[in-house]
Amino acid sequence: MSLPYSEIVNAYEKISSTTSRLEITDILVNLLKKASKENVDKIVYLTQGKLYPDYVGLELGFAEKFMVRALSLATGVNVNKINEELKKKGDIGIIAQEIITQKRQAALFEFIGLNEEKLTVDEVYETLDKVAKITGEGSQDAKIKIISGLLKKATPNEAKYLARTIVGTLRLGLADMTILDAIAIAYLGSKDYRELVERAYNVSSDLGYVAKVALNEGIEGLKKIKVRIGIPVRPMLAERAESVEEIFTRLGPKFIAEYKYDGERVQIHKKGNEFILFSRSLENITNHYPDIIENIKNNLKANEVILEGEIVAVNALTGEMLPFQELMHRRRKYDVEKAIEEYPTVVYLFDIIYIDEEELIDLPILKRKEFLEKIVVTNDYIRLAVGKLVSNEEEFTKFFNEAVSSGCEGLMCKSIKDDSIYKAGSRGFLWIKFKRSYQSKMIEPIDVVVVGGFYGTGRRAGKLGGLLVAVYDDKNDVFKTICKLGSGFTDEDLEKLPKLLEPYKIDHIHPRVVSKIDADVWYVPNFVIEVIGDEITLSPIHTTAQGLISKDSGLAIRFPRFTGRYREDKKPEDATTEEEVIEMYKRQLKKIEIKE
Repeated sequence: MSLPYSEIVNAYEKISSTTSRLEITDILVNLLKKASKENVDKIVYLTQGKLYPDYVGLELGFAEKFMVRALSLATGVNVNKINEELKKKGDIGIIAQEIITQKRQAALFEFIGLNEEKLTVDEVYETLDKVAKITGEGSQDAKIKIISGLLKKATPNEAKYLARTIVGTLRLGLADMTILDAIAIAYLGSKDYRELVERAYNVSSDLGYVAKVALNEGIEGLKKIKVRIGIPVRPMLAERAESVEEIFTRLGPKFIAEYKYDGERVQIHKKGNEFILFSRSLENITNHYPDIIENIKNNLKANEVILEGEIVAVNALTGEMLPFQELMHRRRKYDVEKAIEEYPTVVYLFDIIYIDEEELIDLPILKRKEFLEKIVVTNDYIRLAVGKLVSNEEEFTKFFNEAVSSGCEGLMCKSIKDDSIYKAGSRGFLWIKFKRSYQSKMIEPIDVVVVGGFYGTGRRAGKLGGLLVAVYDDKNDVFKTICKLGSGFTDEDLEKLPKLLEPYKIDHIHPRVVSKIDADVWYVPNFVIEVIGDEITLSPIHTTAQGLISKDSGLAIRFPRFTGRYREDKKPEDATTEEEVIEMYKRQLKKIEIKE
């Protein structure tokens, strides 16, 4: 028997009313224990605010204006009246809850929440899945009719979360790591199994699938989850270093140094003549780069293979590498053929993680490089990342300068020790990024997560005029504030930022945000942007590195400004970490400067 949808809604209500991560984990554990072997994956997906893992790319595509029409059809309330209330309160979920409450109380529509038939998780999921797959002429009207049918059966609380789920503003803000903890506790009996659960997730990128295997097959089932063609592996990430000395200290007397290209990271899956390209954030980007597939399809000597590389835009006339911003035109243009002509690309391959039914992630990097070099036939469009083994600082500095002069950001430095495996989904010092601008001043921008906002004054009065931004503390899985940001925005930015941030707006500080500052509006930590400033300084009001450098202070960016770069390719956990900021501050104090 399917779980009543009210059980999921009750859990959502409890999660929304607490800021304690331990309590949230306990609530999830209790919810997962009620799941059946058949629907546990659906419960996990719905709790994430989705129907499938990200790489599937199937979304409801149901705009708020269509939800208004569905709610009107279900209740008989005029669309204009609903829109008026929506302008006042800004939350379609609250509007749905209030309208259905009023109708029930007035007993005008006995079909609303008064019948004996209760919504189930299976019915909700399968209905939404059906809606997501409707296409073609008249599809919106068909979707509205189906959604209105769900709303007619819903209680007020169910309607609130249905509406939020359908328009993509569930706003629970649950971290994947919290759900992994809950899966380990609920189905394996202890958080001690979290590492096993996380590894299964890192190679499958599918929390629903991992939960289903954990419930149905337990520990042994999770151990059997392996890398598969067509399923993206969560990418391995690098730490940051700010001096050559630090790199040699961490990686040893000899390591690989590779050009760090200013492009879009890509995971290439090939099976026969079929290709799928995934972005760093596991989005299927195959349709954006048909030229890459055409240019490399005959240059890989393997039937099945998963490769990692960097897509770089190049000047059509000179072949020179162009910055990341130019490449992003490829993602925004609708005319793919014109985009290919204006912004041609080259893919630089740097790793291989699977070949012809053999998983390679547990091999040391030099072994993986041997496989990579054997199967790739290079040409003008597919190349191996430029790299070399370095064993002294003079050699390193020379190679670094070559990379920068070629248009790269700097170098990626990679351990060649026996433990230099591919750690999917993990960030660590097996890989270290070293960019060109680590100097005594803060010239290198960092990636931050928007966690709050402030209403402006003057010409910005009554509008969002500034942001509260944070970096990621990966040890505690929280976001700590580093500055208030009010400079660098164009008028266009100020117009579109409220719309971009609206899906993440909540009425209280998020439990994963650590802040001493009270913002005018709070956001789920999800939206990543790039900022730069004059320098990193001690701050009594920001929580980044609070008490780690100075007893009563944290770290902040002095005179921060937005660079104009929205990091659509990054998840919040990919933002600059607290440790990286601490290291930048320490190097700044020592006035370390890279001579170019």
